Amino acid sequence: MEKVAILIEIKNGDIKQSNFGVITAAHGDDRELYAFLIGGNNTDQKAALEAYGIHKVVEIASNEGSLAWNPVIWSEAAIDAMQHFGINTILGLTSAQGKELLPRIAARLDAPLVMDCTAVNLNDHTVKKSQYSGKTVATIKTHGTHRIYGIRPNTIEPVAKPATAELIQYISDADSQALTIKEIKQTGSVGIDLTEADVIISGGRGMENSENFRILWECAEPIRAAVGASRVAVDAGWVPHSMQVGQTGATVSPKVYIACGISGSVQHFAGMKTSGLIIAINTDPDAAILKRCDYFAVADLFDIIPLLTGKLKIQLV
Repeated sequence: MEKVAILIEIKNGDIKQSNFGVITAAHGDDRELYAFLIGGNNTDQKAALEAYGIHKVVEIASNEGSLAWNPVIWSEAAIDAMQHFGINTILGLTSAQGKELLPRIAARLDAPLVMDCTAVNLNDHTVKKSQYSGKTVATIKTHGTHRIYGIRPNTIEPVAKPATAELIQYISDADSQALTIKEIKQTGSVGIDLTEADVIISGGRGMENSENFRILWECAEPIRAAVGASRVAVDAGWVPHSMQVGQTGATVSPKVYIACGISGSVQHFAGMKTSGLIIAINTDPDAAILKRCDYFAVADLFDIIPLLTGKLKIQLV
C-alpha cells in the first residue's frame, strides 16, 4: 500500500480549511494517508483529520518538546518522518509556510517539486497547473523516487471520507546551524488570509486613495471576507503588498471574488481567474474585467458597496 504524507497547517489552534482539499487530492483506496503536524501546541486534531480520510496522525516534536518555527528544522523534521515511515510522496499547501518548507524538502531529497497545482493524479504521477498568466493549463509528469507537490489553496473541493486514525508521536533530532530565528513579527494586512478566503473583495484604481479601502473592510466584516487589491493600488502605496492579487501578488481561488474599480489586466486576472464566481463593479463599460466576470454592475463602487454592506448586515442580524 502506498504511503502519502500531507503537511497540515494550523492557525490559531485550528486546521486551515484548505488542508482538507489537499487531503482529498491524496484519496485512494490503495493509499495510507499520514498527516504531519509539526510545532506542537495544537489542540487535538485527530477527529477532524480522520473525517477526511487520514489514517495516521503524526505529531512531530523534539526531545525537548514542541519545535519552534524554523523552516530548516521543520523541513528536516518532515524528511526524518518520511524516511522513518517509508513515505516517498508529500503534499502541502502553496501557502507562505508551504513555500518555505516544500522547496527545502525537495532540494534535500533531490526530488521533483511542482508548486501551485490545481489537480493531482497520484496514480500516474501527473499534476495540472496554470501557465503563461493563466492562458493555458499544463499537465506535468514527475519522475523520481520522491515526489513533492504544493496545492493551490481552495482549488480542490474537500470530500469527507471517514476513517479511523492512529495518533503517533514522532521525535526528530533535526537541528539547524545555518538559520536561527531571533524574532517573528506579524506585518501586512489584518483579517482573513487571501489564499484561504472563501470570499474576497478587492479594490483597484477606482478606490482613489487608501482611506477609501475602509468601505471594503466594512463590507467584508459581516461575511468574514478577505480584502485584496490590484497592483495599481499597491504601487500607489494605498495598501501593503500582502494584499495584492495577481501574477506578482497572491494567486487566489475563492468561491466569490468581487472586483471594485479594477480594470482587469491580464496580470490581475491570472491571479484570480480560478475563482468560483466573479463579480465586477466599474464605471467604465469597456473595462476588461466586465468581459471576464459572471456578473457586473456599471456603476460607482462608492454607491454600490455601502448598499451591499447594509444588506449584508441586515441579513446577518
